[in-house]
Amino acid sequence: MSCQQTEHLSVDNYVDEKAFRDCVEKAAKILRAEELVAFPTETVYGLGANGLSTRAVQKIFTAKGRPSDNPLILHIGSLAQLGPLLREPISVYAEKLIEHFWPGPLTLIFPASDRVPSVVTGGLDTVAVRMPAHRLAREIIAKAGVPIAAPSANRSGKPSPTRAEHVREDLDGRVAAIIDGGSTGYGLESTVVDVSNREASPRILRPGGITEEGIEETLGVSISMEGSERKKDNVRAPGMKYRHYSPDTDVELVEGSSAVMQARIDEARMHGKRAAAAITSDRADKISADRILVLGDGTDLQTISSHLYDHLRAVDKMDVDVLFVQTFTETGLGKAIMNRLYKAANP
Repeated sequence: MSCQQTEHLSVDNYVDEKAFRDCVEKAAKILRAEELVAFPTETVYGLGANGLSTRAVQKIFTAKGRPSDNPLILHIGSLAQLGPLLREPISVYAEKLIEHFWPGPLTLIFPASDRVPSVVTGGLDTVAVRMPAHRLAREIIAKAGVPIAAPSANRSGKPSPTRAEHVREDLDGRVAAIIDGGSTGYGLESTVVDVSNREASPRILRPGGITEEGIEETLGVSISMEGSERKKDNVRAPGMKYRHYSPDTDVELVEGSSAVMQARIDEARMHGKRAAAAITSDRADKISADRILVLGDGTDLQTISSHLYDHLRAVDKMDVDVLFVQTFTETGLGKAIMNRLYKAANP
C-alpha cells in the first residue's frame, strides 16, 4: 500500500483533561472520515475503523495484510449500540455474561443483522462484539458515534502490540493516527464466547483474560472450549484460522524442569545456534543461555500475560536463532497464555 503521514497523539497518562478531550475528538474525526486510528484498550492496542463502513473496514485488511475471511470484532461504547447489530434478541446466557463482564475483555458472538457489513463478519452470519473497559477506547467510540471494528494493531501474524511503539514498528505510514496511551493491562486479547445459538450452552472460541472457570461460575453451567483452533471451515472468531503472535525468531516450547530446558538450549548450541530462554524468575539463576528473558513470577500469571507479547517482540532485536519458552499449566489464565504460545511456536 502507499505510504501516508501518520499522526502521533499522546494522552499523557490521562492527567491533562483538555489534552485527553482533544485526543478523543481528533480520533473520532479521523474515524468519521473513514480512516484508521490505532488506540489502546485494556487488552492490546486496536486498529480502529468505522465498523459500519465497508470502505473503511477494508483499509484495516490492507494495512495489516490480514486475510479477508478472518472476521473482526466490533467495539461498542454502550449497550444502545448493540441492538442494531443483532438479528434476534440475546439469550439468557448472553444477558448474564454482559451483566457480569461488560465492559471488559469479553467478546460475544451473536447472529448478525443486515446492518453489519460482510467484510466485518468474514462472510459469516454472526458478528463478534465487545465493550472495552478502557476509558479512552470507550470515549473514542462514543464520540465517533458508530461501532468500531478493531483487530490488534499489528501486521498480520506478528505478536500483538501492548505499547504504542509496537504499533509504530508495524504500522507507521499505514494508518492515519496512532494514540500513545501507555502500556495495556491484560496484554492478551479478549476471551471470545459464542452465544449465537439460543438453544445451546455457550462455547469458548478463544481463551483470554476472562477465564473458563469465571464464566462457568457466572452461568452456573459447564461450557465447552473449541477443540480445533485452525479448522479451515466455519471459523466464527478472530485468531482461529491463520498464523498469529509469531516473531521472526523460531519459538520452541519446553515442558518440564530447568534441566530439560537447559538440555534443549545446549543441544541448539551444539548445532551452532544462539539461543534465548523465556522463563519465570525462579528459573533465572538455573538457566544458561545467550539471552535470558524473565517473564515474571511464576505465581503471577497476570503479569506474565501482560508482558508476553513484549518479550516475543523483543527477541527479534536480539542476535539469537531460537527462543525456548517454558510452558504453563492450562488452567485459569494459563490456558490463554498457552493458547498464544502454541500459535507462536506453530506458524
